[in-house]
Amino acid sequence: MLKSVTRGDGFVWPGADSSGVEKLSAPRELVDAAISRIEKLNPVLNAVITPLFDEARAATASTTLPSGPFRGVPILLKDFGAMQVGQPYYMGNRALRDARYTAPGDTPLGARFRRAGFITLGKTNIPEFGLQSTPQPLAFGATHNPWDLARSTSGSSGGSCTAVAAGLVPIAHANDGGGSIRLPAAWCALVGLKPSRGRVPFGRMPLGSTVESFNKPRLLSPSI
Repeated sequence: MLKSVTRGDGFVWPGADSSGVEKLSAPRELVDAAISRIEKLNPVLNAVITPLFDEARAATASTTLPSGPFRGVPILLKDFGAMQVGQPYYMGNRALRDARYTAPGDTPLGARFRRAGFITLGKTNIPEFGLQSTPQPLAFGATHNPWDLARSTSGSSGGSCTAVAAGLVPIAHANDGGGSIRLPAAWCALVGLKPSRGRVPFGRMPLGSTVESFNKPRLLSPSI
């Protein structure tokens, strides 16, 4: 019986040799590797609740893919905060899911991810509206800790933390108001940092300025 799913299973990203030296890989190669990893492991992890694989593959072939510093790198967005126009945006809520609500535009951070060259593969699980400390919304069910599938990831960025810890993607979006990056990063053995207020622009979002004032966006990665 499968008990854990982490980067320690021997998976290596395309472009990284056995010594860990990174080489350039084509965007399609990176995206396909991430999609294959998600399709293999997400059924037991439940980290990715909204896959956007067709859109991601189309982006790799687009002549408008920005030549930013992360060109072609696959990323997952926490389903709270960083909007990209036209993508599903549910915040762990059944009503928004059933209404198939989509983002009306890019938030400043969502636009920055595009300009940097990141390719969004999907959205990660969160507790409803990000208001609890573990991602197990009624809309999508619980996300499992990749180090021990019987345990929680903490939250609210638990879906993103699980995705990075299991090697579904090399980096994922998260945000933190009262520990939502720091707690799941610790529980999943990742690097997580809550930035100072005003360091990263949040933009407007459906929950209004109260949440925006204390919830700060950032990224999660396996190392610095």
